[in-house]
Amino acid sequence: MNKLPLPVWLLTLCYALMLSGTSMLVLIAGIIGEQISPLESLATLPIALAIIGVALNTLPAAFLMSRYGRKPVFIGYGLLGIAAALLAAYAMSINNFQWFCVAAFGIGAAAASVQQYRFAAIEMVSSHWVAKATSTILLGGILAAIIGPELSLLGKNLTTTPFVGSFFLLAAVYALGLLVLFSIPIHTSVALDNTQSSGRRLRTIFSQQPIILAILAAAIGYGVMSFIMTATPLSMHSHHGHSLEHTKWVIQSHVAAMYLPSLFSGYLVTRFGCRRMMAVGTLLYAVCLIIAYQWQDFIGFWLALVLLGIGWNFLFVAGTSLLASQYQAQERFKVQAINDFLVFGTQALAALSSGWLLFKYHWQGILMLCLLPLGVFILALLLQLVQNALSNKTIVTVKDK
Repeated sequence: MNKLPLPVWLLTLCYALMLSGTSMLVLIAGIIGEQISPLESLATLPIALAIIGVALNTLPAAFLMSRYGRKPVFIGYGLLGIAAALLAAYAMSINNFQWFCVAAFGIGAAAASVQQYRFAAIEMVSSHWVAKATSTILLGGILAAIIGPELSLLGKNLTTTPFVGSFFLLAAVYALGLLVLFSIPIHTSVALDNTQSSGRRLRTIFSQQPIILAILAAAIGYGVMSFIMTATPLSMHSHHGHSLEHTKWVIQSHVAAMYLPSLFSGYLVTRFGCRRMMAVGTLLYAVCLIIAYQWQDFIGFWLALVLLGIGWNFLFVAGTSLLASQYQAQERFKVQAINDFLVFGTQALAALSSGWLLFKYHWQGILMLCLLPLGVFILALLLQLVQNALSNKTIVTVKDK
């Protein structure tokens, strides 16, 4: 195989369409929440609930896929996304914060299956193409970064109540994504996972240091990114007085920066290795924190959020690629499910706490709190690099003798 198969590219298009709802919520959920929530500190609750929806549906989605295959579950969650978008429109039309929160949770739940697209793509290619397939799927996020925010502004004034039309447009985009999904041949060997041999025990699998590092890279990378990203629209627009147009541009640039490096990050991971790319991603996070702490003008926000997006891409692609090399075929559903539960659970906790902590400690406080998880990951990564270096040195010494 000298190129990626067509179904991987079609999955990439589906990823873009079906993930546009979360990029929409990133831009406007906090602003809507501030307008209709009973308390200012609850303004970011809808986006937090969307991420919780992702986290809580990772295990059920994986279980259903192991029983019925990936495609039926992808379609079922896509229908859920359409229903959630319509519910959000209804909630906005009656100015009901509670129903809007339920709708946001549903949009997040639908995104849980979208996150499994990368594993479906991995199963379509050989081991040499795992990093490339992962990064290609993530390329769909570039289009999602454009679609979601543009739907927000395009539909804002379609009805008398602001943003109701945005969610009607989102439902239409989800429906288009389902049409594409129907045309993709996704074959899952369910029988392999229903045999008596389900692989090693979970304790054995998750005691492997490479798997621990892979999960930490994705979980801490996603958590820190979500923590900062969730607070950015409210901080920019409401606390620092930037226009909604400028805020939209920063968020669009951030989400594009999350996915645009996928044009080359798969190659870089294959060329330089997962751990080195994790180190580069961590360094970009550190530079992001310094810039965001020092400058709160438009350029400061923009540059910090772009670096945050690139760093996330390197950590997530490297983490996913390292994880895929550590489990057996019959273990894939349970390992993928637990990985995504931990990753998106961490993201959910970060997003849920972001609004309250922003209200309490302000923007600089949010940034300082990111130092702890980054420090934990840096220590874990250094430990792995040192152990690998010592192991390689031992092998060379033995060969010399």
